[in-house]
Amino acid sequence: MPMTEQATGASHPQPRPRSSGQQQSAPVEHVTGAQSLIRSLEEVGADTVFGIPGGAILPAYDPMMDSTRVRHILVRHEQGAGHAATGYAQATGRVGVCMATSGPGATNLVTPIADAHMDSVPLVAITGQVSSKAIGTDAFQEADIVGITMPITKHNFLVTKAEDIPRTIAEAFHIASTGRPGPVLVDIAKDALQARTTFSWPPQQELPGYRPVTKPHAKQIREAAKLITAAKRPVLYVGGGVIKAGATAELKVLAELTGAPVTTTLMALGAFPDSHPLHVGMPGMHGAVTAVTALQKADLIVALGARFDDRVTGKLDSFAPHAKVVHADIDPAEIGKNRAADVPIVGDAREVIADLVQALQAEHTAGHTGDYTAWWADLNRWRETYPLGYDHPDNGQLSPQQVIERIGQLAPEGTVFAAGVGQHQMWAAHFIQYEQPATWLNSGGAGTMGYAVPAAMGAKAGRPDNTVWAIDGDGCFQMTNQELTTCALNNIPIKVAIINNGALGMVRQWQALFYNQRYSNTVLHSGPGADGKQPSAGTRVPDFVKLSEAMGCYAIRCEDPADLDKAIEEANAINDRPVVIDFIVHEDAQVWPMVAAGTSNDEVMAARGVRPDFGDGEDD
Repeated sequence: MPMTEQATGASHPQPRPRSSGQQQSAPVEHVTGAQSLIRSLEEVGADTVFGIPGGAILPAYDPMMDSTRVRHILVRHEQGAGHAATGYAQATGRVGVCMATSGPGATNLVTPIADAHMDSVPLVAITGQVSSKAIGTDAFQEADIVGITMPITKHNFLVTKAEDIPRTIAEAFHIASTGRPGPVLVDIAKDALQARTTFSWPPQQELPGYRPVTKPHAKQIREAAKLITAAKRPVLYVGGGVIKAGATAELKVLAELTGAPVTTTLMALGAFPDSHPLHVGMPGMHGAVTAVTALQKADLIVALGARFDDRVTGKLDSFAPHAKVVHADIDPAEIGKNRAADVPIVGDAREVIADLVQALQAEHTAGHTGDYTAWWADLNRWRETYPLGYDHPDNGQLSPQQVIERIGQLAPEGTVFAAGVGQHQMWAAHFIQYEQPATWLNSGGAGTMGYAVPAAMGAKAGRPDNTVWAIDGDGCFQMTNQELTTCALNNIPIKVAIINNGALGMVRQWQALFYNQRYSNTVLHSGPGADGKQPSAGTRVPDFVKLSEAMGCYAIRCEDPADLDKAIEEANAINDRPVVIDFIVHEDAQVWPMVAAGTSNDEVMAARGVRPDFGDGEDD
């Protein structure tokens, strides 16, 4: 998906490991392997580590206590450490770092590592391992974390010699942050951490086979420019790689130069301003009708840092049947993987888009410009006929969409939003406006419940001056809410909105639509009492207000629409501790538009029972 030489989602670029030719080496120091590890983290620019100590990694925690350059945040669960490192990386553009001990500590990192792999997040996970002589003996707390994570990392290392630690850390950060970013695992044997060694910086890196292509081929750029000016119905299909490449300014120039419509995927929200007239929305299973239909009826798709995943394409063999494809990506393995490309371009998004702008300017100078007047007439008609919207519940309960919309409208400028997975994630994508990159964090590829709270924690740690809201569901919240304790104890004042409908909402929606409303094991609140009366709306066991207060947070419950703005404004005004609002919302609200899994995007439903009638004769 992403195309980037280096992740630069915000204003803090990650310092690259320095090669031996860039400066003279510092004097050699005599240290332990553990001291060498902490010194190496300092030199690569890591300022925050999320983790939990344990036996195998314990030698590293002693010198970390003395570091004035690396802040360690003690989390309550290793999964929280991994997602916090991911949120930090997504919000800042720097490499996120998490640390755990061997065995169960390391395996608890597997889910966040897989999550970072799917979403191309620069992450370095450092794990302790049993002593090198004990590896393979089923020693206490031994797990082959290198073997376990091999399919879900960009690269991983097993370090058994203390002298290899600086080079490995330098290489890990370089690999994680260049090319297509991703997670790198560094597993270090306990005896390597304890052994005496020497430390000098920078080390000589040894990556002879790792040469990401960043500069696109000029011929392919010229071909793409010709197709754009010749097209009648082009679409710029923008993925998360544009944000990771720091190419959002270049994208705006390209879009305005062409006048073509822009769709931004779930991972790319904020890459192009939602308010811009050229923006037609988010595509996908729950994408805006106009965005889904624009791709479906396009005669040219210009894919930039996107990967044609199944949630965007729907039934693949019916996706955009009349479109030629220009596919630009930093990862050559993505090009042609799902959809054949007429013009494949391997390169960094920023360089690709900049070169494409120059090629299009040359085409325009030569008198070749695209005429998309008829295309925009169709697009504007669809936008007006099928806008995003929602109904308010008849019983006077809070609408979840209204809650999320008002949080977005009342949030201070520059607020970062992190979402869990499910209905609330889609509503947050639809009803909050994203005008800037690195202000929307979510688990797109893996769809990891429990992502929001620790990711928000990581984002706030990396960008302490920005307001950070976690939009979570009552199901997701019960998976990782213990990290609110971490936030309270470490002065990380995030704000959490629990969209509490008393159910696993998205699964319940599928049961309503496809399983005859048989709600098997998706109800999170208690059933009718002995008197036959229905319980209070929303999840009340646990009581999220009492639970949050017990973890050191300020907590509010909001059930009445009349109290909505007051609750949100109260939360925004409190910045000395985490704030949690338990919003009790209508349980039957559903996410629309929707393309049912396995069906064609031609079958997009604007609402339940409402299939758009485009009436333009282009459905053949």
